[in-house]
Amino acid sequence: MATHQQLRRTTVHRVSANAPHRVRVCVRLRPAVGTGEGQDAPCVRGVDSHSLEILNWRNEMKTMKYQFDAFYGESATQHDIYMGSVQPILSHLLEGQNASVLAYGPTGAGKTHTMLGNPHQPGMIPRALRDVLKMTRDASVDGRKYSVSMSYLEIYQEKVLDLLQPSLQDLPIREDRNHHILVPGLTQREITSFADFESHFLPASCNRTVASTQLNERSSRSHAVLLVWVSRTEGWPPSARRAAKLCLIDLAGSEDNRRTGNKGLRLKESGAINTSLFVLSKVVDALSQGLPRIPYRDSKLTRLLQDSLGGSAHSVIIANIAPEKKYYFDTLTSLNFAAKSKQVMNKPFTQETLPEIEASKRPYEGSSNAGPEAKRLRIEEEQPKVVVEKPLSSVLPLKDLDPSVVERLLRIEALEKETTGAGSRGALLVNTPRKERIAILKQLDETMRELKSLKEKHQELQAMTQQKKALAPRLPARPRKQATVLPLQKVEEADKSQKAEAEEEESIALITQKNNRKRKALGFDSENEAPPEWEMKVRPDLLACGKKNILDLLNKGSEKDLMSLHYIGKKKAQLIVGWREIYGSFEKVEDLGKVYGISLKQVASFVKANILEHCGKISNQI
Repeated sequence: MATHQQLRRTTVHRVSANAPHRVRVCVRLRPAVGTGEGQDAPCVRGVDSHSLEILNWRNEMKTMKYQFDAFYGESATQHDIYMGSVQPILSHLLEGQNASVLAYGPTGAGKTHTMLGNPHQPGMIPRALRDVLKMTRDASVDGRKYSVSMSYLEIYQEKVLDLLQPSLQDLPIREDRNHHILVPGLTQREITSFADFESHFLPASCNRTVASTQLNERSSRSHAVLLVWVSRTEGWPPSARRAAKLCLIDLAGSEDNRRTGNKGLRLKESGAINTSLFVLSKVVDALSQGLPRIPYRDSKLTRLLQDSLGGSAHSVIIANIAPEKKYYFDTLTSLNFAAKSKQVMNKPFTQETLPEIEASKRPYEGSSNAGPEAKRLRIEEEQPKVVVEKPLSSVLPLKDLDPSVVERLLRIEALEKETTGAGSRGALLVNTPRKERIAILKQLDETMRELKSLKEKHQELQAMTQQKKALAPRLPARPRKQATVLPLQKVEEADKSQKAEAEEEESIALITQKNNRKRKALGFDSENEAPPEWEMKVRPDLLACGKKNILDLLNKGSEKDLMSLHYIGKKKAQLIVGWREIYGSFEKVEDLGKVYGISLKQVASFVKANILEHCGKISNQI
């Protein structure tokens, strides 16, 4: 229903999901060829219309039984297979749901015959196209219109090639937002009759890569995929549109190079075919077991069949097998693949697309006799509403922010005021500073959160320190030892010797005993005394120079340079570089405690260890 306000032009998708559908699998046994004896003897026979049995290769006296949705024996015709397995899924195309028919089996089992057939016995592809065109013509009534188009491609040595317009370009395979598999650049032809289809399909079929092997004169060397799109459009507004895709796939057969005698290019083609079929088997295994990852992307074939296996299509697999004993293991592999494919579940759905529309304005009742108040309300509704926002500078704590950030924020607000006052052209310029303001606001939020977490951790460390001090046992005070008075002459000699040593060494640090200067000079006995405590005194000029060198290294050094300092590993070096990029240079060495993850106690140890080293380097230079 239209509203009085103008709506944006959008495309609306309405998806109608159906219950999951299992992939239908049927098996076709081609007629036997040869003498019927020895290796040409049959190893498979049908039990009924749904099951068959094959010899057990471990014990030929026993058989293994398989059951499928349908089994077609040697006497089954193309018409039987089409009416029994293919035609029932075509009606879903008119409702906007995808469908897929896939022919699988070893080389020489009759896949191409099943899909293409001959003029006397048409295959699944011409029969399906004839019925699709007939159904769309019959359903195009009451303003409902159908259109049919087609594309034809082959996958040759892991390259997607267009058959309608042959070229050597490898086309990409993409997936849209609705999980539909697409091939950009693929030629698409609209068809209105079966004659149109034949005029496009027959020349394109001649472009498919085939070659002669010891098992087949016209062996398919590529996987052929015919894509048919059926679109339905409603004639009445809002002209809803439904689109469906029909995939008709004729796979190349798996080959045993010992029997086919492939060499050179044929051997390379055979390797690509077997690899893609192996990935297809892996996909079916993963789907049947319910694994979380399905290896669709491991092959172009499985990527293109993503809709058909475990996707959104009503799928039918026709497994073609040969009855002769010499094809026993190929037949057994095909039957095992078909048995696993029965467990794959697809989820078909109908997607309806509404075209881009623009709703009209609702007419006011009694507009001809409307009074001034109604006219005023109408004018106010038609005018765009302007939302006045408070400037960020009025709601943010500017005193707690970095000065450069505050300056940039004020400059952006001033620019916004200038652009908003410049008329309609200036209003367009507001978008740019607004984006910058949002980015700054996000950065400020992150900074405030980081500062808050740092304060909380700092408070926790202080509480833990106070708790440790409170629980620590108090040691009794060490008794002072009485000083022994020596003759004055010895004291003077000791003082002179100490001054001479200090002048000769010119050391950076003078290490003495705390509260016990001149013990050695006075001759105290240290055997019965506790070990003395030592303190360090550094010349003030060298101390300042050492701190300056360390500060320069903190502000300008790389991660490798910072790791050369004591107590600085790789993690702390990264934290220092990151803090420096956000907040700028350190003003003093003690500011290192502001970095998250470095405590004040660690800073003290860091300063003490590195000051000694840098002062030692300076003394060596002197």
